[in-house]
Amino acid sequence: MGNFICTRTVSPDSSLVTSVSPTLLPRPFLKWAGGKGQLISQYLPYFPDSFETYHEPFLGGGAIFFRLQPARSVLMDINDELVNVYRCVRDRVMDVIVLLEEHQLHHGQDYYYWVRSNPGTTDVERAARLIYLNRTCFNGLYRENSRGQFNVPMGRYKNPKICHVDLLQAAAIALRHTELFAHPFEMVLEHARTPQDFVYLDPPYYPISATSRFTSYNRYAFNRDDQIRLRDVFAELARRGVKAMLSNSDCEFIRDLYADFPTHTITAARSINSNARRRGKITEVLVTSYR
Repeated sequence: MGNFICTRTVSPDSSLVTSVSPTLLPRPFLKWAGGKGQLISQYLPYFPDSFETYHEPFLGGGAIFFRLQPARSVLMDINDELVNVYRCVRDRVMDVIVLLEEHQLHHGQDYYYWVRSNPGTTDVERAARLIYLNRTCFNGLYRENSRGQFNVPMGRYKNPKICHVDLLQAAAIALRHTELFAHPFEMVLEHARTPQDFVYLDPPYYPISATSRFTSYNRYAFNRDDQIRLRDVFAELARRGVKAMLSNSDCEFIRDLYADFPTHTITAARSINSNARRRGKITEVLVTSYR
């Protein structure tokens, strides 16, 4: 490991969750651009009354999944590194915790950039690396260059909390009955087929100005044509009777795309902007296939 020496102790049962604070509810363990944690209270009136299987094709930080805590779920994201993190937290959370404790011990500027340039060789190493970088990089952003390499600089945190044991263990419990796939969003049509399915779609938002074109968190851009393809998937889900909900920018293009469906206005805080003066309240739309 270059100039950095880590010692590793792997638990006999790497999936074992020993104890979790009874007051700690599952919640996102990653900071993720566009996360819905602060909007859930506005979404609550629009969730379906009942469903059997929850589907989320744009998983990200998973705020809605952790809030609903569905009995059965199919979670997807095109970012295979992100999906690997969720799989490792689900299946090998104690091994992830061991490596995160090592990252906590060695954290510093030189160490951060060394880890950023070394992706790791095992699934657990890759998972712990992403969580570490996510907890210590600038604004918690996940961004890749055209070669799929993480390229966000280190953030200015004095004492970042890198290994939150109870939070990770609670997430592992919540993830026990999930299926996880590194797939594009269209693959949701292979899984959601009946009125007992509920699909929540949270794509990269359509840019509403020249300064809001942050629509690609990895090497796969999400453009206008992708938004149209997503509308077609939404329409097919609705045709099947699947309960579908989608969030996106409040703009003429998106409202026109979903003109045939109930559309609701949500108030959100704009936080992804290097200029603090340009952060503030904006509106978003929440589209449902049901009333």
